[in-house]
Amino acid sequence: MATQQGMSSIDIRTMLNEIKNRLPLWIGKVYQYNLESFGFRLNGEDKAKYNFIVECGKRAHLSENLPDAPSNPSGYSMFLRKYISGGRILDIRQFGLQRLFIITIGKSEKQYNLIFELFNEGNAVLCDENFIIINPLKRQHFREREVVSGTEYIFPETGTEDLTISGIREKLEKSERDLVKTLASDFMLGGKYAEEVCSTAGYDKTLSPAEAAPETILSTIQELLLRSTNAVISSSGCWPFLLQDEKPVSSYPTYNEALSAYFPLPKSTEKETKKEKLPKSEIIRRRQQEAIVNFEKKTEEIQEKVDAIYENYQDIANIIEILQDASARMSWQDIEETLKNSSIPAAKSIVRIYPSESAVDVMSGGKIVKIFIHENPESNANRYYGEIKKYKKKKTGAIAAMERFMPKDKPERKKQDYKPQKKKWYHKYRWFITSDGVLVIGGRDAGSNEDIGKKYLEGNDYFVHADVHGGSVVVVKGDTERWDEVAEFAASYSNAWKAGHFNCDVYAAKPEQVSKTAESGEFVKRGAFIVRGERKYFRNTGLKIAIGLQFEPELAVIGGPESAIKKTAAYYIVLIPGKYEPNDTAKKILRELKKIIPEEEFKDLKKVLNTESIAAFVPPGGSDIYEVINLSKENS
Repeated sequence: MATQQGMSSIDIRTMLNEIKNRLPLWIGKVYQYNLESFGFRLNGEDKAKYNFIVECGKRAHLSENLPDAPSNPSGYSMFLRKYISGGRILDIRQFGLQRLFIITIGKSEKQYNLIFELFNEGNAVLCDENFIIINPLKRQHFREREVVSGTEYIFPETGTEDLTISGIREKLEKSERDLVKTLASDFMLGGKYAEEVCSTAGYDKTLSPAEAAPETILSTIQELLLRSTNAVISSSGCWPFLLQDEKPVSSYPTYNEALSAYFPLPKSTEKETKKEKLPKSEIIRRRQQEAIVNFEKKTEEIQEKVDAIYENYQDIANIIEILQDASARMSWQDIEETLKNSSIPAAKSIVRIYPSESAVDVMSGGKIVKIFIHENPESNANRYYGEIKKYKKKKTGAIAAMERFMPKDKPERKKQDYKPQKKKWYHKYRWFITSDGVLVIGGRDAGSNEDIGKKYLEGNDYFVHADVHGGSVVVVKGDTERWDEVAEFAASYSNAWKAGHFNCDVYAAKPEQVSKTAESGEFVKRGAFIVRGERKYFRNTGLKIAIGLQFEPELAVIGGPESAIKKTAAYYIVLIPGKYEPNDTAKKILRELKKIIPEEEFKDLKKVLNTESIAAFVPPGGSDIYEVINLSKENS
C-alpha cells in the first residue's frame, strides 16, 4: 500500500512491471525540482510519450503531467543529462524486495546503472556497468558502506533477492515473532500484505512461523507479486489490487495511473526573481512559524526513535546485555575492533561507538538510535521522551511569540457546541454497552472487583470471568444476545492480555452460583469469588479492544469490543496484545486519532479527548495498535 509517506516493496514491484511492459524506452529530458524530486521525459515506440516522476525516499511512477521545468536547471540534473539523455532503457528492475530500483541505460556503446533508493532519506546514484559510482546525489557514509564517487555501490542486505524454499525455511525457523510480524518485517511485505499472505495461505496470523510450510509461503508471495486487478485508491492509501477489507474510493486501469492520481506533483524550490517585501511583524511571525514546523519535525523524528526502541525491544535488550558483559572484560577500543570483524547481526547493527558515554548508535527499524548500555530499553526511551518535552516547550514558546504578531482583524473561529458525556455511577469501573443495549461493567483492581461482585451482581445479571488467574470481575446487567462481545471484554481485561496471549477461555455464571464463602480451611482473598455449579464456557475467545471517540448521543471516549464501539464511534483504534506499556499506548492512540480528526475539530475536543481518558480503557500490560478506523463520513 502506498501512503503519502511512501511506497512499499510490493507497490514498487507492481509499478516497475507495468513500465517494463512499455520497453523499449528512450530518455529525453531530465529535470530536478527540489533536492529529492526528479522528472523524466520518456519516448517510446510509435511516438509514444511518457512522464516519469521519482521522489527519493518516497515514490516513483508514470505521471499524466510533470511540473513546469525550472528556469535554471540544477547541477545534478545537468550531470544526468550529460550521461543518459538520449540513452535507451535496457532494463528497469527492483533489487530483491528492497525499496530500491535500477534503471539500466545504454548510450554510445556504454552502459550505465541509475539507482534510486526509496527507503530512509533516499538517494539517486549513477554508476557504470560494473556498479562503480560515477556521482551520487548525496554523499553518504555508513558503517557497512560508503556512497561516494569512485567506490563500488554496495546494495543493502536483504536476503530476499531470490526467494527459495530453503531461505524461507531458515527465516521462519529463526524468527521469535508470530507469523504475520515475521512476514511483515523479515520478508519486507509490510503489515497489510503480510496479513493478506496469511489469509490467502489459510494460516492464523498468530501462528508460530516454524509451523508454516515454506512451500506454501513461497507460492502465496509469488501469487501476491503477480496479482493483476484494477488498482484502487481507498481511505487508507493507494493499492495495486483490492484487498478483502478495503473499500475503494476510485479505481484505475493501471497502478501507475492510480499513483499519479494519488500523489501530488513535486513542488519546486526555485527562488522567485522578485523578493517580497514584508513588514517586520510578518517576518517575525513567519520565522516563528518555521520554528514551530521544525520543532514538530524534531519531535516526530525523536518519537520515531522511541517507537524503534519498543518495536525492536528484544534486539535492543540483547545488544545492551552483550555490551555490558563485554565492557566489564574489555576496553572500548577492543570492543570496537571485535565488532568490526564480527558477522553477528547484532554487531552489524551498531554503526558508531561513544566510549566516553558508554553508548552506541544502533540501526533499529531503519532509524539510528543512541543507546546507553548501562540503562535498560525503557530508560533509553525516557531519554528521548525528555528531548520531546524540551521541543514541545520550545514549540509552546514559539506559538506564543507568533500569536503576538497575528493579524488582529482575523475573525474568531466558532467552537463546536459538543455535549460532553455526564458522569454516571459505572464510569469509575471498566464498562461498555453491548450492541443490543445492555450495560457491562468490569473491575479495574481487587478493590473494584470486590465492589462489583458484592454491590452490583443482582438477580437477572450474569457473573463473567476469564478462565485465567487474575482479571476483571465482569457483570452483565441483564439479558443480552451479544455474548461474543461480553466474552471478548472479559478476556481482554484479564492477565491473558498481560501475558501476551491472543485468546483464552471465558465462563459465565448466575448470581446464585457466586459466593465469598470458602470451603473449611480455605481463604478467599479480596477481589476473588467462589463459583459453584455448572458454568457456560466461551472457548478460544480472541483478545482485542477498540478505543474511540463518539459524538452522539454525547461526546465521550469509549472502549470495548470493536463490534460494540463502531456502532457509535466516529473514530477508533483497535488494540491487540503487544509491547507498548499502557501510558505509551495511550499517547500513541492520541497521536493516531489526531492524524484522522480534522485539525479544527480536534482543538475543540481536548477537554474530553486526552491521554488520561484514553488510558482508562487500555488493558493492563503491553499493547500494539492493530488498526486505525475513520467512520466519521459513514456516520455523518
